[in-house]
Amino acid sequence: MGNAAYGWVLGHIESIAVARKVTGLRNRTETGIKRGLAMKWLKRGLWTVLVLLVLTAGVVAYGVIRGLPKLDGEWTLPGLKAQVRVTRDVNDLTHIQADRPLDAWRALGFVHAQERGWQMEFNRRLMRGELSEVLGTPTLAVDKLIRTLGILPAARRQLDQLDAPTREALQAYSDGVNAAHASGAAGASPEFQILRVKAGGASGQPWTPEDSVAWALMMALDLGGNWGNEFARFALSRHLTNDQIWDLMPPYPGDFPLTDVDLPRFYRELGALKAPTPAAPSPVAKAREPSWSQAWVRDVGILEGKGSNNWVVPGSRTASGKPLLANDPHLALSAPAIWYFAHLQAGASDQRPALDVMGATLPGLPFVVLGRTRGVAWGFTNTGPDVQDLYLEAIDPARPGQYLTPQGWQAFEQRQEVIRVKGQPDVHLTVRSTRHGPVVSDVQPQYAEVMDTDRYVMALRWAALDGDNRTVMAGFASNQAQTVAELTDAYALHHSPMQSVVMADTQGEVGFHAIGKFPIRSELNPMRGVAPVPGWLPDYDWVGWVDYAENPQRDSAAIEARGWHATANQKIVDRQYPHLLTGDWHSPERMQRITQLLDARPTHDLASLQAIQQDVLSLGALSLLPQALKAQPTHVLGEQVMALLKNFDGRMTQASAAAAVFNVWSDEITRGLLMRPLGTKTFEALYGKRHFRSGVTFILEHPSEAWCPGADCTPLISQAMDRAIERMVQWQGAMPVKWRWGDLHPALSSHRPFAKVPVLNRFFNVSTPSAGDHFTINVGQYWANDPNLPFANRHAASLRSIYDLSGSDRNVFIYQTGQSGHPASFRSQDMALDWANGRYRQLSFESLRNTHVLALKPAP
Repeated sequence: MGNAAYGWVLGHIESIAVARKVTGLRNRTETGIKRGLAMKWLKRGLWTVLVLLVLTAGVVAYGVIRGLPKLDGEWTLPGLKAQVRVTRDVNDLTHIQADRPLDAWRALGFVHAQERGWQMEFNRRLMRGELSEVLGTPTLAVDKLIRTLGILPAARRQLDQLDAPTREALQAYSDGVNAAHASGAAGASPEFQILRVKAGGASGQPWTPEDSVAWALMMALDLGGNWGNEFARFALSRHLTNDQIWDLMPPYPGDFPLTDVDLPRFYRELGALKAPTPAAPSPVAKAREPSWSQAWVRDVGILEGKGSNNWVVPGSRTASGKPLLANDPHLALSAPAIWYFAHLQAGASDQRPALDVMGATLPGLPFVVLGRTRGVAWGFTNTGPDVQDLYLEAIDPARPGQYLTPQGWQAFEQRQEVIRVKGQPDVHLTVRSTRHGPVVSDVQPQYAEVMDTDRYVMALRWAALDGDNRTVMAGFASNQAQTVAELTDAYALHHSPMQSVVMADTQGEVGFHAIGKFPIRSELNPMRGVAPVPGWLPDYDWVGWVDYAENPQRDSAAIEARGWHATANQKIVDRQYPHLLTGDWHSPERMQRITQLLDARPTHDLASLQAIQQDVLSLGALSLLPQALKAQPTHVLGEQVMALLKNFDGRMTQASAAAAVFNVWSDEITRGLLMRPLGTKTFEALYGKRHFRSGVTFILEHPSEAWCPGADCTPLISQAMDRAIERMVQWQGAMPVKWRWGDLHPALSSHRPFAKVPVLNRFFNVSTPSAGDHFTINVGQYWANDPNLPFANRHAASLRSIYDLSGSDRNVFIYQTGQSGHPASFRSQDMALDWANGRYRQLSFESLRNTHVLALKPAP
């Protein structure tokens, strides 16, 4: 109603002298008009806000899309001697065709920077201890640990020991990375814009050869030792008897504990342990959620679950008559994936042989880590040798700055580190080192909760930090090999992390060789690498190294006689092997299942090996299931749930309701058994990425007063089942038949650093329902200490590949995200559903139908 009409109505009403009614009507009308006007302006305001939001979203979307790398057309790459052709085929394999190897490596650096620019920037800051410069105090603990370990100084020492051709190749790769960023060809992932940083930091620091060497060291840190298990046994010594420690962390099946030392008594006599904290009040207490950086620092050195599968089948057992080789390395799932698949092809030049190799590369390194040449294929699993020892170094307040050695008191080596922290003053860190290595207890707060820091510090001896580490040289050499023999020779240079390698070539030869270095401990050392040892006694020092020729291995004849060879982080040596590799082998369930399936057929082909990689029968679940079936739950749904478990076949499929409740129960029984004797803090510090399943199974099979009141574990089993049912009801409703393991167990590829940032994590993480558990071939390891997603699949097959040596195009691969690291690109997660549902892509030396073609040209 317009203003004129409004006035006329009021005048007309007043003329009939209904004063009282007029007054009320006027008040109501004026209020209504005011409300109407307010609503009108509110609507206009909302429309204005909406338009602004749309415009803003459009600008953001334009910026994000504009930040996508240029995958087609032409680009100038300084330093090239001739044009390089980069094609991306229909299966998203990137082919790099060059006239000379140096140009191929330079182009790979360019491509890595294009597709994985933020990933490389994050990793460069991680290994340099410079995350806090852009992320602030939440990552300060990570920076302190990396600076203390001395990753970058070690990389510099090792770079100096590499031969000139390797350093030249690393420089060419680095130049390619930096040229992509400098020219704008790499685009700009939104992480750079959100965090307002440039590649290389505020000053645009370039990628360098020492960064590539440092990244190889970071992989060794992730895969190479039992540091975490040593500290776990030390921490458990505050709460448990020696027998209980070995109950909870039992030796490999059929073996005895490596040491006869009574650990709690040993550390009590040294005065190394603080008094234990009080017992937990409740077995259902849950840990608060740590940041990813806190969790990363806490879990460094834990090997449990960090494994893989590989196997090779000789031609006598295959449909094609040529060998088959399969590999699926298990790593923490990340978005983007840790791997980037590429094919490098170049002619012989500059006294370098021709290059023709394809497979999985690591952004930051210039060679194919896992894959094949025209002649030979290979696959890794983690050997898990004991290449780390923790040393209790004695200190005395009367001698500040010194520690005890076999020769008497000696000064700590010290260096000063300055860590820039966003929005905060610089942090000055004094890094101390002993004759064994860096003092890690200075930057590991949990050590101070366990150890008497007035009398001791803890130092780390780690083989990978040694100056003779030439693993990068081995990587380049492997890419030139054409036979099993040549590949075995190439890996003689490999140092860290130690890997179990299966090999097969087109001539029909197959082989297995554990590559890398591991130390010899003195026969006078009674601890044998099991737990921290006195640093002032020479008997605990390393006395040498095992020669490469004496590493575990199998030749072609031995593999032919067996019919195949496989590794799955199980114990790979028998009692006749003369050297001590480790006592912390992964439990054997995956290997046992692989054995069953490889022996089940007289011959194998690509399809049968794919089926084995996808297998989700959990022998670990079947071992513990009889204990779950003892439960007598009081929950109203207890009868239905127990019926599900009674019919459970141990297969961890996505659709399984029994798999869901079994895994939740296994978490609850672990808490119920262990939290009381360990205390809340110790339990929460050790549990999560370490699942204790072997120990829990043993304890329930051999009930004792030490673990269960009255030596009867049934009440704990039943209480755990009630808690598990209640959690499932809260998560998936009150109809057990509709519960799904896949929904509880999504494969979560987490982004760094936005994995747990609300809103952003939905854009940057990649998640899809998945199958498997800790013990299936198709592994799906969850971190049960996460309070929000305790059963999310976080550690699984980071890739799957199978090579048929009968043809250059008879290979398949897949991994859990996609080639692109730019979250707005379709190619950033286009493999996720295929990976989760058992599908593969063809991997061929010949470029299939191309989707993108880029010409890299030399500078004029």
